[in-house]
Amino acid sequence: MSANEPALRPPFAPDPEEASWLEAARAGHLPALDVLLRRHRPWIFNLALRMVWRRDAAEDATQEILLKAVTHLGGFEGRSRFSTWLYRIAVNHLLNVRRSEMEAQRMTFADLGRSLDDCADTDLPDERALPIGHGLLVEEAKLGCITAMLMCLDRRQRLAFILGEVFGLTGEEGAEVLEITPANFRQLLARARRDLYGFMQDKCGLVNSANPCRCAKKAGAFMRQGWLDPQRRQFTPGRLAAVRDLAPDRLAELDSLQHTHAEIFRATPVGDAPAVWTRLRAALAASNLS
Repeated sequence: MSANEPALRPPFAPDPEEASWLEAARAGHLPALDVLLRRHRPWIFNLALRMVWRRDAAEDATQEILLKAVTHLGGFEGRSRFSTWLYRIAVNHLLNVRRSEMEAQRMTFADLGRSLDDCADTDLPDERALPIGHGLLVEEAKLGCITAMLMCLDRRQRLAFILGEVFGLTGEEGAEVLEITPANFRQLLARARRDLYGFMQDKCGLVNSANPCRCAKKAGAFMRQGWLDPQRRQFTPGRLAAVRDLAPDRLAELDSLQHTHAEIFRATPVGDAPAVWTRLRAALAASNLS
């Protein structure tokens, strides 16, 4: 993070300065708008990345979401928190965006399980022949596999899981963002947990040592299949922190096994895509909105 970037905060943390930044931004003060959106950009990007899979598509979605927020900022009436309003824009965009290539496959958990079984364990190439070390490649493989699991959920379940389980929103906050009742949000989250954690318990070596699937062995196989490219990493560039170090922990109601599953997702990185801001500023300038 550069010296000009605001400190990364939890996604829905109360911010005593936000009201003044918002008022100045609505009055046309560009530096205030910069600060306001940069505070939320990493979380919006990470939500998009977990929804659309590919980094370039997530960057495009983040830019479009922030541009929508800027163009509609004058209509923000303050009837909800700014973060709730912004995440509603993000959720509505991500619910309606064109299907990603992963979603177009309509992959189920059974499909993913078969793909992992058919992908024979392979050692990684000699580290001296690679642009990055084995450790980072294994981390990329793990994050890719975890994200592929999320892609097996439908979009609304995926959003509920990311917002509630990963980002730590309360049931009331998540419901307000998705514009549903807290009971419906909890139901969506419960179904996502059931399907996702059931698959992990049967397949993933991270949660069940009896399972043969191991990230270190699959990394080489993913490279051979073309699913992992050391030159074009999707999930490990621009790491700012682990989600669990910033997002509130709402997992007290889970039993110990479910908590182990959830922590795998919460240990994933909060990445950033600073190029989005440069592109957004250019788009604002071209639209005479800056």
